[in-house]
Amino acid sequence: MKVRKAVIPAAGLGTRFLPATKAMPKEMLPIVDKPTIQFIVEEAKKSGIEDILIVTGKNKRPIEDHFDSNPELEQNLKEKHKDKLLELTQSITDLGVNLYYTRQPHPAGLGDAISRARSFVGNEPFVVMLGDDLMSDKVPLTKQLINRYEKTHASTIAVMKVPHEEVSKYGVIKPAGEIEPGLINVESFVEKPAIEEAPSDLAIIGRYLLTPEIFDILATQKPGRGGEIQLTDAIDTMNKTQRVFAHEFKGDRHDVGNKEGYLETSIEYGLTHPEIKDELRDYIINLGKELSQASTKNKKEK
Repeated sequence: MKVRKAVIPAAGLGTRFLPATKAMPKEMLPIVDKPTIQFIVEEAKKSGIEDILIVTGKNKRPIEDHFDSNPELEQNLKEKHKDKLLELTQSITDLGVNLYYTRQPHPAGLGDAISRARSFVGNEPFVVMLGDDLMSDKVPLTKQLINRYEKTHASTIAVMKVPHEEVSKYGVIKPAGEIEPGLINVESFVEKPAIEEAPSDLAIIGRYLLTPEIFDILATQKPGRGGEIQLTDAIDTMNKTQRVFAHEFKGDRHDVGNKEGYLETSIEYGLTHPEIKDELRDYIINLGKELSQASTKNKKEK
């Protein structure tokens, strides 16, 4: 069966970016001039996804407004002959995918958010795309997972090696050998293990291809870490009755879910942005010289 649906959970409170996210969804924080959630939707489109459900929460209405038309703005741009900006604005509305929205009334975990997509997904395989991870590769990561599914017809989770001291931040797999390069048999999935108990350094990185059987498991899943319904726990349960593979991602991953990662991603994206790349590069070079001089001066004073 063709994979044509995606679910994007966007109901989190965004507490790591307060006070900016007090009234604005963290998914709308821009990387230079593009909201992070737009990168996710564009990846889905490039991967052949046709229908996307965005699971939102309170104060998330700007996400819907962003992908909706804005006749007043478009008319203003048209009258002022700002044709490129008009085309850019209209292209966001005409991305070529169908967008749907539902709400998660209370923050009860990623598993709970995904469970609210059951009627949308029906009896089809689907992908889950988390907004904190922006991926870059020749073939979009979501498409890589779809390609795996077309051969195995099994749920497949994207993983990537992370520094061992960071494994407690992620869901982690216990591998049971490679079936072929990059496709891993999984013995178990563990949600945020203690560093000394982590079964590997292969962390789940925010892209999942799941079969619809996950919904029956989520319906009876007990709260796990943090008192929330954890998707990782449900996947581990499903792995006991049907195959769940891991696909190791070899491209570039940008974690925009924390301040440092967000700033680094903004800089890297800015260095490729046609409007600002040259000025930004010169600024960084000059800033680097100033920081180097300041560091040398401090060493001499000591």
